[in-house]
Amino acid sequence: MNLFESIEKGLIRHCSPTLASLKTASLFTLEFTCHKELNRVLRKWNKNLSDKGVAMIALRETDNRALIYVFRKNKLREALCCPKIERFLRGSGYCGTNIGAALSTLRAHLTEFGEFPHEIGVFLGYPLDDVIGFIKNKGQNCKCTGCWKVYCNECEAVKTFARYKKCETIYMRLWEQGKSVRQLTVAA
Repeated sequence: MNLFESIEKGLIRHCSPTLASLKTASLFTLEFTCHKELNRVLRKWNKNLSDKGVAMIALRETDNRALIYVFRKNKLREALCCPKIERFLRGSGYCGTNIGAALSTLRAHLTEFGEFPHEIGVFLGYPLDDVIGFIKNKGQNCKCTGCWKVYCNECEAVKTFARYKKCETIYMRLWEQGKSVRQLTVAA
């Protein structure tokens, strides 16, 4: 399987709710052999999906693995402009609401801390109260776990997890039947 196909499979397996515009963003890990080739293929995917409002970047790279962040530009912009989220991110070292600057800071935090910084939940579209709950509780004492650890609105989170799972199942089936990622990506 070539790198383009590996990304395609990762998009369907891990990013279907983002492609369907149900979720702000998703992450997946990708193995690769050449940084130059990775950048070329990411540019190709970005060109392919940009008119649908979807972008992707490598947030972190090692010798042969990349953490790929796939996001809905409009949803991320909306989140970053929310006053409560903006205040929270400023407290974590972010400056302003510019997507590029915010992603640069997130990249730096991933590199600096060596693990996922807790604010990454905001970039993935998790409820701010759950992100804050995770930090305050050090990842313990959650009400339930699904795509994230839930500390506040358990009922709504469980419904959201079910929607995401149903979306993943449908997208995987349609992709296996021959639909392309582009065909499955909802326009913004």
